[in-house]
Amino acid sequence: MNIAWYIVLSSLLFAIGAVGILVRRSPIVIFLCLELMLNAGNLALVAFSREVGNQQGQIFALVVMVVAACEVVVGLGILVAIFRRKLPMNVDDLRELRG
Repeated sequence: MNIAWYIVLSSLLFAIGAVGILVRRSPIVIFLCLELMLNAGNLALVAFSREVGNQQGQIFALVVMVVAACEVVVGLGILVAIFRRKLPMNVDDLRELRG
């Protein structure tokens, strides 16, 4: 199979994630769109790795998935803390983080 189809799919997924981040104001939806963008990058890495014939892109994609999982854990922890303090769950209202 041609690598161009994987790159087209990857760029389409990345564009959908970028539009979702720019349009939506819910933090949960923003995290989901960010994960979609990271997975699009992983798909491109794996496709290029397969085209070249080495495993470096696949290993880097695994590292990106680990970093994305850590980012989600920290982000969801912040969201739970915001929800418990009964602060607004709109990204525009959360510009300043006060202690």
